[in-house]
Parts: sequence; C-alpha cells; structure tokens
Amino acid sequence: MGVIWGIPYLLIRVSVRELTPGTLVFLRTAPAALALLPLAFRRGLIRPLVERWPWVVLYTTVELAVPWGLLSSAERRIPSSLAALLVATVPLMGVVVGWRSTRFDRRTVSGLVVGLVGVALLVGVDVRGASWAALGQIAVTAFGYACGPLIVSRRFSDLPALGLVAVSLALTAVAYAPWGLSHLPPRVSLEVAGSVATLAVVCTAVAFLLFFALIGAIGPVRATMITYVNPAVALLLGIALLGERFTVGMGVGLLLVLAGVALTSERSRLPRAAPGRSRRRAGRP
Repeated sequence: MGVIWGIPYLLIRVSVRELTPGTLVFLRTAPAALALLPLAFRRGLIRPLVERWPWVVLYTTVELAVPWGLLSSAERRIPSSLAALLVATVPLMGVVVGWRSTRFDRRTVSGLVVGLVGVALLVGVDVRGASWAALGQIAVTAFGYACGPLIVSRRFSDLPALGLVAVSLALTAVAYAPWGLSHLPPRVSLEVAGSVATLAVVCTAVAFLLFFALIGAIGPVRATMITYVNPAVALLLGIALLGERFTVGMGVGLLLVLAGVALTSERSRLPRAAPGRSRRRAGRP
C-alpha cells in the first residue's frame, strides 16, 4: 500500500498539466466505479449499505470527494514531494481523531515522532515558498484521510469492503460529473492518459480493496502508517522520472522513516471491542 499510494503524487502532478482537478477526479473514479459496481451488485453488497446511507455519504465525503479534489487542485501550485510530506501527517491526525478509543505505548508514539521527522528531512522542502491556499488544501486532505479509516472501523467493520468502495466511487463520480464532463479537453497526451488510467485502476480500484483488508488486519490508526512510506516512493519517482535532486538530508530522512515504520510495526496493546460490538455500532446514530 505504501508503494501503490506513493505513486499518485507523481501521476496527479502530471495529469493536472492538461486536466482540471474536477475532470481528473471524475476520470479517476468513474472507470473504477463501473468496474466494481457490477461485482458488488452480484454479491448483494449494496442493499446492506442503504440503511447506513448517512455514514456512506460521510465516508465518501471525507475519504474521496473532498480530499481528491483538494489534492489535485493543490498539486497545480506545489511540488508533489511537498504534497507527500504534508499528507504524511495523517497518522498523527489519526491519533488525535481517535484518541478516545485508542491508546499507544511509548514505542508507538516514538515511532510516530521519528517517522514524521524523517519525512521532513526526506523531502527537504521549503514550505515558505509554497502557496498557503494549497497548503491548507493538503491539510484538509490529510485530516479527511485520518477520519476515513475510523469511520470504516466503527460503522462498516461487519460488511465486505467491495460494496462501500464501489458505492463511494460511484457517488464521487456522480458529484464530479457535471464539472468533469463539461471541462474535458479535446485531446490529451499519451503521458496524461496513462497517468489517469493508472490512477483509476491501480491506485483506486485495486488500492482501496487492499486498504480495507489492511484496516481489518491491523486497525484504522496503524493502517495510516503507510503514509510514512509514500514520500519515499514519491521521492524515488521524482529522482528517476523528473530529475529531482537527492541530498544528504533526504538520505537521512529515508533512514528515519524506515526506523519509524519499524517502531510502529509491532502490534500495539490496543483495547479490543467485545464480540458483536462493531455490529451494534454500525447502524445510524
């Protein structure tokens, strides 16, 4: 997951050269929704979501619709490496959002701090040179990414992931369709077309199914630790494909990121819900 969701920063940066943010989000979500919705219908995974529609809408808003639009808009004005750095604050935001139900030991907290310091050194970006509006958009994006896994864990833990993913992608595509379709360019380069296709198939349809499985295996907060790996992937892609420079600070930062991942990789002593608790909490409030 760290690799798959480290790629989009580069792909988005390439795509917004020729596409508006709204068009990019539509082209990213519509094909993925068309691929996953038939599977979800055949398996009867849509009906259980109807009674939880407020939570479906909330999850779609904070995890897909708002973050993807803001991230695409921000990357028109800031480097993809800076976007990756700021999104790496998701684990810390996840701790704040889920502090009532989650307890971390000293090892895990140390891993969060070390990893975040490593991200800062890894990317080595001067934030003062960026657009404050874009920085705010990335901050909202990171907050949404922190809230999404918690909603899944508390409201949808008893349901297969495919249904929620398919419906959320479809809702996002419908929301962006008016703008996306009305601002389609007459033609795009092969580079942009390939970037959009990769975003839709690999970084959206496949990635979300894997991410839900990860949440089920290690929990919603620890699942966000993948954001520590994302900047390293974005950095390597930037060096290889965009000719970005590599510094000593970036090398040290990469080592700190790996150290942070190692510190947080051991299962934390988190309180587990009693059997059936997730099912009782999954209905409407």
